Amino acid sequence: MKKLFVQIMAFLFLIGSANATEKPLIVGMELQYPPFEMSDVNGNPSGVSVDLAYALGKYLNREVKIENIAWDGLIPSLKTNKIDLIISSMTITEERKKTIDFSIPYAQSNLAILTNPSSGVKSINDLNQKGKKIAVKKGTTGHIYANAHLKNAELLVFDKENAAVLEVIQKKADGFLYDQLTIYKNWNNHKDTTIALLKPFQKNPEYWGAAIKKGNNELKTKVDAFITQAKSDGTFDALSKKYLTEARATFDALGIPFFF
Repeated sequence: MKKLFVQIMAFLFLIGSANATEKPLIVGMELQYPPFEMSDVNGNPSGVSVDLAYALGKYLNREVKIENIAWDGLIPSLKTNKIDLIISSMTITEERKKTIDFSIPYAQSNLAILTNPSSGVKSINDLNQKGKKIAVKKGTTGHIYANAHLKNAELLVFDKENAAVLEVIQKKADGFLYDQLTIYKNWNNHKDTTIALLKPFQKNPEYWGAAIKKGNNELKTKVDAFITQAKSDGTFDALSKKYLTEARATFDALGIPFFF
């Protein structure tokens, strides 16, 4: 009996030691996209994606560290093992899937248009005209869509979202393409100088997923299981209520499917 007790205690010690030495989960995101990825008044990471990352860490029983990385540096950081995964409102695309893996989708989105009253733009077709100027953020799906489908317009490519928005406000651009929530947020901040065209114009919605290094099937399986559980246990509903209540009411009123 004493021998069995010693064996059990040794086993529990080994488990505890393994948990204690478990490496932190390093999550990369660009903290420039409120309310999903941002910094609070004290400079600490905050937002939907940050809370989601911490919930994932709790599920995995691992400490989480957030790395604030410029958008263009996220995938290279993942591929070179500087981070374990990306949770940064990243759209799952076939091009990205060539070099990285994605979890199952945890949110859906569509592109929308931020325009101004003097542009005369009422639909995506109005932007695909000679003489029209479209602001896009470099490397985003808005940039990709404009390159592929709006060849008659002139593209103005920016590294920062706020620079693209400013072009629209100052009437230097006729439209800015980005996801619906960002367009809604910027219109809400500049109602006198902008118009939000939120209704989807793409054939299919975009889906967001956590990006994982190619071949890391163990982590992908765990992240997929977490997302499945979070969809059913109220985690995503709680995030919507905390960060997105007003936006969700607007989307519901327009009959537009919401993110979660």
